[in-house]
Amino acid sequence: MSLDRSLDTNLSKLKTNEYPGRGIVIGMTANLKHLVQIYWIMGRSENSRNRVFEVDGDFIRTKAFDESKVTDPSLIIYYPVKCFNSWHIVTNGDQTETIYEALKSDKSAESALMTRMYEPDEPHFTPRISVIINNSTNQKAYMLSILKSAFEGKICQRVFFNYDNFIPGVGHCIHTYANNGNPIPSFGGEPFTVPIADSIDDNARTYWETLDQNNRISLLVKYIDTETNKTDFRIINKHSS
Repeated sequence: MSLDRSLDTNLSKLKTNEYPGRGIVIGMTANLKHLVQIYWIMGRSENSRNRVFEVDGDFIRTKAFDESKVTDPSLIIYYPVKCFNSWHIVTNGDQTETIYEALKSDKSAESALMTRMYEPDEPHFTPRISVIINNSTNQKAYMLSILKSAFEGKICQRVFFNYDNFIPGVGHCIHTYANNGNPIPSFGGEPFTVPIADSIDDNARTYWETLDQNNRISLLVKYIDTETNKTDFRIINKHSS
């Protein structure tokens, strides 16, 4: 199967997945001008659906759309996007802070994640997924990781996928759940490849339209200029003021 065909096939599979949960895509535009990070959140309960993304300087945070409806903010309110120098972080939880503080202390993201585990939301034991880009002038490397439960929460399995370069027009995708269920089965296997467009708006529209319309909540796209390290964002929130 050709690369282009496999990218389209994988995107079609994602579109038919009713509930992949939270997901991250990381890649490079075909024109080599930008590194791309895409992050989305989905929700089944009223508490998890009551969220929007908001820009906070160079960072992105989640916040409650309706503060009066918040029942438990511990796993739904966090900074999914932060950066430090040439490092760009996207995660699905407060492990963003763990990675951010480690990088500021000249430690690795991997060592930071070795101190964390899956979310304490039995019986789902939602995986923690994280992506880190190094956009330094002499290196364009990236890493995806998943911290997930094994043996029904008895141990934590920490898996790291390191890539030493980008393929233009190609992204790697990882998400928390394999599909819908009760309890919800965790993502398995390796990150899969998906297409990356040159336009930030095209990427936002494509991936928003790919997600199940009943369960999608918010989506963000972050562009990182490969030469200047400057960033740009697009955000789509199901709830808006």
